[in-house]
Amino acid sequence: MSASPTAPSHDPYAALKIPHYRGYLVGSFFALLGRQAVTAGAIWQVYEWTHSSTALGLVGLVNVLPLLALSLPAGAIADRHDRRRLIGLGTVVMAAVNAGLAALAFWPSAVPELAPLRWANDLLHRIALVFEQHGGAASLRFDEPALPLIFLLLLAHACARILIWPARSSITPLLVPNAALANAITWNTSTFEIATVAGPALGGFLIAFTGTTSVYVLGAALELLFLLALGRVTYFQPPQRAVLRRTWRDMLAGAEFIWRKKIILGASSLDLFAVLLGGATALLPVYADQILHVGPIGFGWLRAAPSLGAFAMAMWIAHRPPLEHPGRALLWSVAGFGVAIVAFGLSRWFWLSLLALFLTGAFDNVSVVVRQSLVQLLTPDALRGRVTAVNQIFIGSSNEIGALRAGLMSAVLGPVAAVVWGGIGTVLVTVAVARAVPGLRRLPALHTLRPEG
Repeated sequence: MSASPTAPSHDPYAALKIPHYRGYLVGSFFALLGRQAVTAGAIWQVYEWTHSSTALGLVGLVNVLPLLALSLPAGAIADRHDRRRLIGLGTVVMAAVNAGLAALAFWPSAVPELAPLRWANDLLHRIALVFEQHGGAASLRFDEPALPLIFLLLLAHACARILIWPARSSITPLLVPNAALANAITWNTSTFEIATVAGPALGGFLIAFTGTTSVYVLGAALELLFLLALGRVTYFQPPQRAVLRRTWRDMLAGAEFIWRKKIILGASSLDLFAVLLGGATALLPVYADQILHVGPIGFGWLRAAPSLGAFAMAMWIAHRPPLEHPGRALLWSVAGFGVAIVAFGLSRWFWLSLLALFLTGAFDNVSVVVRQSLVQLLTPDALRGRVTAVNQIFIGSSNEIGALRAGLMSAVLGPVAAVVWGGIGTVLVTVAVARAVPGLRRLPALHTLRPEG
């Protein structure tokens, strides 16, 4: 790590002036928009078919299993092969899965009541009965033959997404010069947040007025649009492909690097436990239906509110000079995230709930920008795929296991207790990490960071 005495002149649009990066960013935005809408549609459809908090938790489990099983191999693949082609292949798979989801949503009665599907539905029902102590189990419905196929397609979607995520996350340094990398990461975050604002809100409107099928059709079309944009992208600088021996040590090199870089380890651990405990996204259908009584349109806005806050924060960060004390900002933002989660859990007013979720997104964006900047700025390119894969395990497992935690805890204790206690846990984790990794509090400005030689 080296330091420069002064920060470079700040151009908030430096990365956007590079055509190859700009084309990739626009195409990626449309793909993310569709994926967010599809995720919201799938969550709503599963809840509409089952009326079960446990089923919502199982959606998180379906997403986390590929994360844990495939992330490390995906990182090695991203360091060994052309990241652009890997992204294209995964995008084709996700477009096909969205088409399958659309077919099931449009004509679920066409699925025959085969014995394996009846057995799978019965198993899901039995799992739900174990946990559904709050609110009674009489309202549960696990009689839709297409339900197990929905879970199967969501599993395939998760596998494709996990396999290309290290390539997606580590391609940005190949599209921009090093001087514009931090700015590009900020714009990546900004467009992601725009997509996650518009995606769930659009999904909610489409569900309300045209049905879930249209959400999946839109998702498939936007994936194909991303493919067209990806075909026109070229690298600004050549990749440094790793020569791997396909051994466990090579595959685990990213984990070894993060273990040595305590700053990255501390930031990733903070995100993992904070979101695992404080995540409330999986319970938004329950809040929209049973607590706030706002229906699918309100659900779409609840899903969009965190991203709206994150986008507002991302725009503010992009137009500000680099953070002088990013580690302190990271710690305070995660603590604020936990407090806002507690406020959301206790709220009975829709607008207060939207404000609390808006604040969770704003605080979370600071964490995302700092953490992703640390990973990209401190990691050599030949290791970026594998380091990103390990970081993906931290982030993705916190989101998906957090969804499982929230669903099961809600089934046992009720949604309010599940959210409030999770927010309190987030604040406690922040205090613990601040004490355990004092280097975070002393982290210098991001523009001074360089990859390890």
